[in-house]
Amino acid sequence: MKKKWAVILISAICLLNFGFSKTKSTVFSYFSEKEFNSFFPQRNKFYSYASFVKAVSDLSFIKIKIEKRGEWIYKITRTDKRTGQETVIRQDKDWDETWAKTKPYSISVIDYADLCTSENINVNKKELAAFFAHIAHETRNGINNKYNDGLMLNHELDTNVNYIAANVNYPAVNGKKYYGRGPIQLSYNSNYGFASDCIFGDKNILLKNPNLVNTNAVIAFETAIYFWMTPQGAKPSCHDVITEKWKPSAAEIQKGYKAGFGMTINIVNGALECNKGTEMPAMKDRIGFYRYFLKKFDIKDANCYCDCAKMEPFPG
Repeated sequence: MKKKWAVILISAICLLNFGFSKTKSTVFSYFSEKEFNSFFPQRNKFYSYASFVKAVSDLSFIKIKIEKRGEWIYKITRTDKRTGQETVIRQDKDWDETWAKTKPYSISVIDYADLCTSENINVNKKELAAFFAHIAHETRNGINNKYNDGLMLNHELDTNVNYIAANVNYPAVNGKKYYGRGPIQLSYNSNYGFASDCIFGDKNILLKNPNLVNTNAVIAFETAIYFWMTPQGAKPSCHDVITEKWKPSAAEIQKGYKAGFGMTINIVNGALECNKGTEMPAMKDRIGFYRYFLKKFDIKDANCYCDCAKMEPFPG
């Protein structure tokens, strides 16, 4: 019996070490729990430092491979790095059609452990400032230009709107509402399903239980990290944009696209905030939060393309 338990213990330690060797994020080397709390002094206690730590840790074990034919035909493979198991979690019905195979093929790999892993410390701090700026703006409920009111709301105030749209891959569940929840205010059944696929390997977990995003703080933060790191449709990921891994094509430059904080606004909420001039209030608030957090991390973004005032929003 003792030998059996020794083998189990050794196996567990090996599995743990394997997992942690794959965890690269340096997020928590840049701020303490005390500093996190000071960043969001009026926060809802739902949003704890411990929950954020666990969300970053849990997602760091997940890697996603997204293959596309054209812009909208997907095959998604999810790898759990703790076990090495690869699972195809989505393959659209047209994936193997002859006509689909004539579409331009692209592939991207998203390792959620890549959050804040640049060799340049200032790039990591800039990414944290941008990420915190968006989740602060999305969840604020206070006085303009104070920048002390982030992470106050764990769901949007108006819960009467269903946010349901027809989607073959991620259909809404009868009786469920997909209004904004969590730090990034995840909205619409399509985003709940996609997030659930990537985080859990099962689209139905959040489609059937959207309230998990505003009742489980770890899952709430995981949806924000998922959104930040994962490209969707024609949109690059916020992570790739703010770290300048993404470079706009000639056609995208014509639309006013540039790497910088302004482009992340376009990704998060471009339809409502971009290409509307420099005085758009919500856009200005996000920029204000970004500059607030840059100061908190004692860095500057001297060449910042901070606004999306003249950027075309993404379609859809």
